[in-house]
Amino acid sequence: MKKKSFPRGIHPPDLKSTAKMTRSIIEPKEGSIMIYPMVQHIGAPCKPTVTVGDGVKVGQVIGDSEGFVSAPIHASVSGKVVKIEKTLVPKGVMCQAVFVENDGQFTESSQVQPDKDYKDIPREEILSLIRKGGVVGLGGAGFPAHVKLNPPENKPIDTVLVNAAECEPYLTTDHRVMLEETEDILTGLEVVLSLFPEACGIIAVEDNKEDAMSNLRKSTPMIAFP
Repeated sequence: MKKKSFPRGIHPPDLKSTAKMTRSIIEPKEGSIMIYPMVQHIGAPCKPTVTVGDGVKVGQVIGDSEGFVSAPIHASVSGKVVKIEKTLVPKGVMCQAVFVENDGQFTESSQVQPDKDYKDIPREEILSLIRKGGVVGLGGAGFPAHVKLNPPENKPIDTVLVNAAECEPYLTTDHRVMLEETEDILTGLEVVLSLFPEACGIIAVEDNKEDAMSNLRKSTPMIAFP
């Protein structure tokens, strides 16, 4: 396959380094206050589903909306709701937020269900689980995934494209995910393709990520590379 390109344009150096493994640099400590804005995605804002004084657990829904273009918000720590009030978010606007005092125990909520085999789940239930999981895009809009995966019936999907290009200088998040979570990427693509039986899946990787492509090649014989 001949590589396609276009004339002119700006081609800055990659300035990427993928030598280091992904690691958490922020570990919420006991007694710290976690702030959960009720606006974390495009679409209808969520309303708190908890009240001051309530105990919450990891994975528990603490904010939700009846809007179709929306996604629930979950607690990432266990602890107690100490207040609910407006706070300033990075977009420069004020929105309602749930403040949770972390108890340091990270007790998991019963709302967190064990994994199911997607092959045994009807299409509508898969979409419901994606919404319940609060899955949204990682772009600036944070567009809810269940909406993207539920197009009108008169708009058939023939191709599912996984954008793994990550062309911006310095950024290496997608690259590291391809190296460290290869199986999860492929499983996610399989789940999406199960929603569109007539579609084919394409993972678009830049030629400066040969190690990522190598991982993908090893993980499945069904992936074709030029």
